[in-house]
Amino acid sequence: MPKPPDTSPDIAYWLALLRAPGVGPAGFQRLLQGTPTLADLFGNSGQALIQELDLPAPLQTYLRAPDWPAVENDLAWAEASDCHILTLNDARYPALLQEIPDPPPVLFVRGKSDILSHAQLAMVGSRNPSAGGRQSAYDFAQALTRVGLTITSGLALGIDAASHEGALAAGGDTIAVAGTGLDRIYPARHRELGHRIVEQGAMVSEFPPGTPPLAHHFPRRNRIISGLSLGTCVIEAALKSGSLITARLAAEQGREVFTLPGSIHNPLSRGCHALIRQGAKLTEDIGHILEELGPLALAAQTAVSPGTTIDSNTPPHLDEHPLFENMGYEPTSIDTLVDRSGLTPEVVSSMLLTLELQGHVTSAGGLYSRTY
Repeated sequence: MPKPPDTSPDIAYWLALLRAPGVGPAGFQRLLQGTPTLADLFGNSGQALIQELDLPAPLQTYLRAPDWPAVENDLAWAEASDCHILTLNDARYPALLQEIPDPPPVLFVRGKSDILSHAQLAMVGSRNPSAGGRQSAYDFAQALTRVGLTITSGLALGIDAASHEGALAAGGDTIAVAGTGLDRIYPARHRELGHRIVEQGAMVSEFPPGTPPLAHHFPRRNRIISGLSLGTCVIEAALKSGSLITARLAAEQGREVFTLPGSIHNPLSRGCHALIRQGAKLTEDIGHILEELGPLALAAQTAVSPGTTIDSNTPPHLDEHPLFENMGYEPTSIDTLVDRSGLTPEVVSSMLLTLELQGHVTSAGGLYSRTY
């Protein structure tokens, strides 16, 4: 019968049990509480304890012959200087994550493992946001990073990526929680972003190297995003979205939930407005987040007070622009702008093109609105 690797024998048993059939985070916890050491479960010497615990037959079979080659691959992965494996009893395991009902028994980390215990805010939202939503995510992440928070998200397209980018631009830490093994970066188009996150922050997963991007892994990783964080901020989300799952998990974990309101005409605002009706804090500036998180978040809180706003890219004189006087943040047609402004369609079209190139206006489906 194959033997466990000689290197780090204790962690080898954790990694072996991680692959056991039918043992999720809750089952792992029960086995931890029911055995003197995990080593007592494995091999022929563990048969008496296995019988005493009345474990299912497939699990008993696995414990007699665990997948030691896969464990050796995990340990070989961790030999790289920026790769780490943290078990629940590791001093580096983040305390906030330990508090949730089903903490991952093992965390795989690439980058700076120490930042997992920094004060974090989760930022999540639509994978297909509006230009304004994407800009808000970037601006909020950048501003919050500058006052000491670490931004945590899921490396997905849209709001996740914009949040990571904003934190990186501010020169701070950011954490990406993956739904795959950390030997790959998913989605592939975020490979360069993922490498920057590893250099400047950390990537985290409960899945061992070699785990592919399976659909059911991504909702499961949401509890880690919220569990690592003091609070979760949702920026643009439809009524049925993974972001609302993350917000619900945050509330169940006793964490704060924040959300940015939006136009009533924007379908991506409906999930956010639903959260507000359920008690999430309506958030218009970073001061609303900092006043709620209080001293738990950062010593620099006094540097930013409620009412502090994100710097706008819109010069003050644009408020007097003939189109801006007649355009809000809700999608508006050219015909409506012509009627409101009294300008010709040609002039309105020319102005809209210029404003869109400057980043002050966004368009979708022939409708135009201000960017935030």
